[in-house]
Amino acid sequence: MAVTVKAEKCKGCNLCVKECPFEAITLENKIAVIGPNCTNCGVCVDVCPFDAIEKTATSMSNVDISLYRGVWVFAEQRRGELMNVSIELLGEGKKLAEQIGCELSAILCGDKVDNLVDELFEYGADKVYYANSPELATYTSDGYTKVIYQAILKYKPEIVLMGATHIGRDLGPSIAVKCGTGLTADCTKLDIDPEDKKLMQTRPAFGGNLMATIVCPGHRPQMSTVRPGVMEKAERQPGRRGELINLKVKFKEDEIRQNVLEVVKSVGEIVSLTDADIIVAGGRGVGGPEGFEVLKKLADKLGGTIASSRACVDAGWIDHSYQVGQTGTTVKPKLYIACGISGAIQHLAGMQNSGYIVAINKNESAPIFEVADYGIVGDLFKVIPAIMEALD
Repeated sequence: MAVTVKAEKCKGCNLCVKECPFEAITLENKIAVIGPNCTNCGVCVDVCPFDAIEKTATSMSNVDISLYRGVWVFAEQRRGELMNVSIELLGEGKKLAEQIGCELSAILCGDKVDNLVDELFEYGADKVYYANSPELATYTSDGYTKVIYQAILKYKPEIVLMGATHIGRDLGPSIAVKCGTGLTADCTKLDIDPEDKKLMQTRPAFGGNLMATIVCPGHRPQMSTVRPGVMEKAERQPGRRGELINLKVKFKEDEIRQNVLEVVKSVGEIVSLTDADIIVAGGRGVGGPEGFEVLKKLADKLGGTIASSRACVDAGWIDHSYQVGQTGTTVKPKLYIACGISGAIQHLAGMQNSGYIVAINKNESAPIFEVADYGIVGDLFKVIPAIMEALD
């Protein structure tokens, strides 16, 4: 929905300007004008005594969907470094584009991140839409939404993909609302319907107890946020080139309502589960924080990192950054060793695509054994020392 003004009915009484909680309305030539700060809250509709303001379906809701073509990937970057999820989406986007028979493009926002343009071409983008502005140096919802929304209006992509990161989960809904289209969040699988070429977006539903496949038949673009670590990364082809399209960026004063004063990185240990080739994960069976010390010794010996199930995080045994599962990180290492993890479906959703899964659990009926390539029934505090001794 969008708020619109019927100019022929507006009397310029200024009441909507005074009542708007977001200062999104101004008077121009004694006619109310809805600005970009509008959130469609409807206060102005209620207070207008002349019925000159109304909520209407956005123009994007009634567009000719045949005009939309191409797959776009939001190239998320932080401080000039391309995020891994963007590379994963370029790999998946290429597959979707080939099935549809269209081009793969990346849309990049930032300040002086020209080096990433060539990197995006090398990872498979046929076109790169580049918005370069000091206002885009640090992510803001208003700034990035305006730039990408205007680009979508002009160039009309059929599919827009972004990572289900902190940024993507904020940006995706903002753009979808502006476009008057749907958004499927936290997808774990994407495919193209062979009959009508629509995007089939699959995500966990009902607490991970089933997988729902969602389509967006009547609106464009079709939008998804995708879990990091789920898709295969695109292969880099050094020297590959494509078409660069520079987007015109211009912001009015106070158009970006957020002001980033400082970016503070976490002081704690940095964990990169999505990049780890070997993960040794612990569940409730480790018994407490000290149990992870045993797991860490094995992880260090194998050149990997530790992780945990949600139960350990909830118990305060380990930081949330180590959590694997539906409400944590989705991982796909070459080797995943699950120690004392029962195998709840929410945890399995985050690691079941690992190369090899080794499960160690005293309960021979634990669900984790159903997805494990190798299972060891036993006490992890006896099994792990034995494994380390064998490695020595």
